Amino acid sequence: MIEDFPEPSPHVTTETDSPSLFAAPPLAEQERMIEAILFASSEPVTLAQISERLPQGCDAAEVLVHLRSRYAGRGVNLLRIGDAYALRTAPDLAWLMQTERVETRKLSRAAIETLAIIAYHQPVTRAEIEEIRGVAVSRGTIDQLLELEWIRLGRRRMTPGRPVTFVVTEEFLDHFGLESARDLPGLKELREAGLLDSRPPPGQSALPDDEAEDGPEQGQSELFED
Repeated sequence: MIEDFPEPSPHVTTETDSPSLFAAPPLAEQERMIEAILFASSEPVTLAQISERLPQGCDAAEVLVHLRSRYAGRGVNLLRIGDAYALRTAPDLAWLMQTERVETRKLSRAAIETLAIIAYHQPVTRAEIEEIRGVAVSRGTIDQLLELEWIRLGRRRMTPGRPVTFVVTEEFLDHFGLESARDLPGLKELREAGLLDSRPPPGQSALPDDEAEDGPEQGQSELFED
């Protein structure tokens, strides 16, 4: 009785396989094949991966040497990255691939409140900002405003600990179209715009608009130093 065996898969090779009946493609054709593989791959391709895709008899290592020499000095170079190969833009032409765009980032509520306090109460310390807001000010909030160059470090207070103060910058004024911090809208304008409740806080009596819009008391220059 003859026992049946499954036919070998076309992808499986055995030691008894006969040599290929077809000759390997010409070197120029092998170069085209490897170019196509490298161009279509988003990641570097190893020599083994390239060899798996080529017809029998191809010498991928030799072809890569020819290709690397051919691409030398061109806008695209054939680079060896570890054990893999990839086509990459020539280093001196990388600037052609760069693009610049303006990314609009929305300020967080904490950043907006902190910026408003600094603008209306400058120069103001972190402790004073926290006292006005009623919550702690995170380092990230201050860093974000400093990175935007909307605030900067002011003079140190001549008080225990000599805390640093914060003030708004010219970039802040330019962004909002202000000539100086005195041009910031007052309480009357904010109420008319619906940004403030016209009623006074509990326990406080309403102040006349001209009195409510007065800036911070003068004569505090002795509290600061350069």
